[in-house]
Amino acid sequence: MDRIILHSDCNNFFASVECALNPELKNVPLAVAGDKESRRGIILAKNELAKKYKVQTAEPIWQAKKKCPDLVTVPPHHSLYKEYSDRINKIYVDYTDQVERFSIDESWLDVTGSTRLFGDGKTIADTIRKRVREEIGITVSIGVSFNKVFAKLGSDYKKPDATTVISRENYKEILYPLPVSTMLFVGKRSYESLLRLNIKTIGDLAAADAQLLEKKLGKTALMLIKYANGEDDEPVMPYYFEHEAKSIGKGLTFSRNLVGRDDIAKGVRALSDNIAAQMRQKNLKCNTVQVHIKDVNLKTISRQTTLYKPTYLAKEIFDEAMRLILENWSMDKPIRMITVTGTNFIGSDIGGQISLFDDFSDEEKHEKLELAIDKIRSTYGTDSITSASILGNDLGIGYKKD
Repeated sequence: MDRIILHSDCNNFFASVECALNPELKNVPLAVAGDKESRRGIILAKNELAKKYKVQTAEPIWQAKKKCPDLVTVPPHHSLYKEYSDRINKIYVDYTDQVERFSIDESWLDVTGSTRLFGDGKTIADTIRKRVREEIGITVSIGVSFNKVFAKLGSDYKKPDATTVISRENYKEILYPLPVSTMLFVGKRSYESLLRLNIKTIGDLAAADAQLLEKKLGKTALMLIKYANGEDDEPVMPYYFEHEAKSIGKGLTFSRNLVGRDDIAKGVRALSDNIAAQMRQKNLKCNTVQVHIKDVNLKTISRQTTLYKPTYLAKEIFDEAMRLILENWSMDKPIRMITVTGTNFIGSDIGGQISLFDDFSDEEKHEKLELAIDKIRSTYGTDSITSASILGNDLGIGYKKD
């Protein structure tokens, strides 16, 4: 029997929360925007009225106001957005305990076991939309399908405040004509490679030659073809699992844009060092490394890889994160933000004496080295030792003194 998966996406989330808090804002073109005097002086979100003036996310405030002179801007209130996100997800939990957050405003729900109590997938989705609208004051769009990827495409298909069902009977009709760029995990670089192979739609991707595509895109190609054919079997994680050590990640918006391999490597090295130290502190090793990249237009791509064996070493996390970026990002395209995350943990027993000079394999030497670094930092502070490659950088990375 097929699963019944929902993907719920809050419409214009930041702007919608601001309007819920101040109903007068519902009647004016509104944008949530960063500080005009910093790199964050751009549009972060906008309401439907602002969209009519073609106000775009990530454009400068001054440019948005040229399009819409009456545009009202408000600063972001991230703690409130987190509070609203928690309230919305608690509504989801009324229908299933399998609720997995994809971001602050998006979640997957597996309601396969809930239909006898609450009706079929569409009925549950419609009920949730109604409750969120009436109880929280914002709207959500929900995709209903038999896997996570198609449910996500369903929530994107029609907005705002809509339910779209993507079934085994209709998925080719609805999804296959869509541009291949709408497929989850197709970033700009992958998209350009696919276009060069005359793969323009999700249907083209589903019918693509796997061996040919793998030569051009690597292992990512096999995953994309699988997803386009509806073969995603990834589970929806339980809601309360996120309150355990589900993942450890670190992201940074850099002081200037990163361009080129050397710049990117500096940022990734610092982030990898940070999360590896946290894993060792918690006695955890990750089986999966994820990378999220945000460009200057606030467009984000996400990639992940399963490791040959679990690790808590910065060098191994750095190597995998860099491989993902090099395979999926053009080196001449500026990067505004990178997040590196380790997930899919197993426990690790850290013990024994730490020495930098014993005769070990390369992996063991790296482990001894990084554990020795942990000991130095615990004694002398986190800024007492770091990689020489990031000293004196102008990217805003490195340890801050307290």
